[in-house]
Amino acid sequence: VQLQASGGGSVQAGGSLRLSCAASGIIFTINDMGWYRQAPGKQRELVGSVTRIGYTDYADSVKGRFAVARDDAKNTVTLQMDNLKPEDTAVYYCNMGHSDLLGISKQYWGRGTLVTVSS
Repeated sequence: VQLQASGGGSVQAGGSLRLSCAASGIIFTINDMGWYRQAPGKQRELVGSVTRIGYTDYADSVKGRFAVARDDAKNTVTLQMDNLKPEDTAVYYCNMGHSDLLGISKQYWGRGTLVTVSS
């Protein structure tokens, strides 16, 4: 299973960006999907995630500004980011929990995509 993320870039404060992540390969059951980010000198943190039945969870710092969504028909997860702030600047990583035919679960990570927000 591979994850391919896209959509990063540079934007001014108050702007919007949309990140997308597509899973490919031999896919059986996708569990939680979501996005993490890592700013320079900081630990990786959860931004937002969505379960198989649509429950979402967000970091307090992005609630009301970011929205995560999944499309199980396309094996994709997106992150809509509105009203971006300079403190949102980070490398963003998509994440997926996957269970194979034997029920063995693994976590997969996409390559990071850089989001830069200028003031």
